[in-house]
Amino acid sequence: QVQLVESGGGSVQVGGSLRLSCAATGAIDSSYSSYCMGWFRQETGKEREGVAVIDSAGRTDYADSVKGRFTISKDNAKNTLYLQMNSLKPEDTGTYTCAADRHFCTIRAMSESYYGIDYRGKGTLVTISS
Repeated sequence: QVQLVESGGGSVQVGGSLRLSCAATGAIDSSYSSYCMGWFRQETGKEREGVAVIDSAGRTDYADSVKGRFTISKDNAKNTLYLQMNSLKPEDTGTYTCAADRHFCTIRAMSESYYGIDYRGKGTLVTISS
C-alpha cells in the first residue's frame, strides 16, 4: 500500500514563505524516481487548481498564478516531494494535496485525470492572512 503524507502547512502573513513536504511510503519505494509528482490546492467553495508538477526527468510545470513564486522539487533518495512557496498571497490559501502518477506528467494531464491519478495524499492546510 502506498501513502502520500503532506506536511508543512500553516498560517502565515502575506509576503511570507512556507515549504510543504510530501513523503511517500509503501510499495512506491523502489520506483519513486519514475513517478511524476504534483501539487494541487483547493480553497473551500472554489475549484481545485493544479499548482505544479515535476516529472521523472526533473522537468517542471507551473500554474501561471504561481510562476516565479513557487518551486517544486523532489528528493528521490528520501521519497519526498517539496513545494517552496514564497511571496505568498491571500489567494494562495487552501488545502494543498500532493499526487503521484506514472503517466500524467503535466498540470493539465493530472487535472483532467485527477480521480484516475495513481496516488493522492489527504492534504495540508495553508492559510495566508493580510
